[in-house]
Amino acid sequence: MTSRTALVPDLAKVLKRLHYPVDVILLCVRWYVAYSLSTRNLEEMMAERGIAVDHSTVYRWVIKLLPLFEKTFRKHKRPVGKSWRMDESYIKVKGKWKYLYRAVDKTGDTIDFLLRARRDKVAARRFFEKAIAQNGAPETVTIDKSGANLAALQVVNAERETPIRVRQIKYLNNIVEQDHRAIKRRTRPMLGFKDFHCARIILGGIETMHMIRKGQMQRIGESPSSAAQQFYSLIS
Repeated sequence: MTSRTALVPDLAKVLKRLHYPVDVILLCVRWYVAYSLSTRNLEEMMAERGIAVDHSTVYRWVIKLLPLFEKTFRKHKRPVGKSWRMDESYIKVKGKWKYLYRAVDKTGDTIDFLLRARRDKVAARRFFEKAIAQNGAPETVTIDKSGANLAALQVVNAERETPIRVRQIKYLNNIVEQDHRAIKRRTRPMLGFKDFHCARIILGGIETMHMIRKGQMQRIGESPSSAAQQFYSLIS
């Protein structure tokens, strides 16, 4: 049983106001980002275990806790390679398509991600600036034939002493397009997000779990053996 006193201070502060066993809360949050389950699925699964929890309560747990997991994970994320593959995927929010910018290195490790309302030079530049701030500058970025992405990289390069090499070779981007599928597979049961801010939080949690599964987390203390143990180690 996880003790509330053993949790990181920020999480303990949030959990103080949530009147359910810690293990139940954390299990629901992990299952939600790890598997193709809706909050109603989790409500039914908890009921089968004799735990009465409403799906809207599970959703509130997810929104409150996932930012803490992502914040801690970023402190323990393994360094990524210097050859990036960048592409956008489509995510529906309030019935309209939004754009999830993502990049992986040549081995498939996730570099960064960012949900934006528009697909344009401003959005692409914001993504590159965030990714570089978090991971350091790449030597090479491979993109598709998008003029907006190319223009964004040209702006980034204009401010750099050593420019980033840009390649527009679609087949080299297969690795990031394949990686999109893991995120799409998880978001499909959600049938679209109702709120842009919440969509960003949930996608951050899904991406965090996806990176853990890919072995992108550095050891915290003793090396946990499973993805679940690594996920929980972020807050204890």
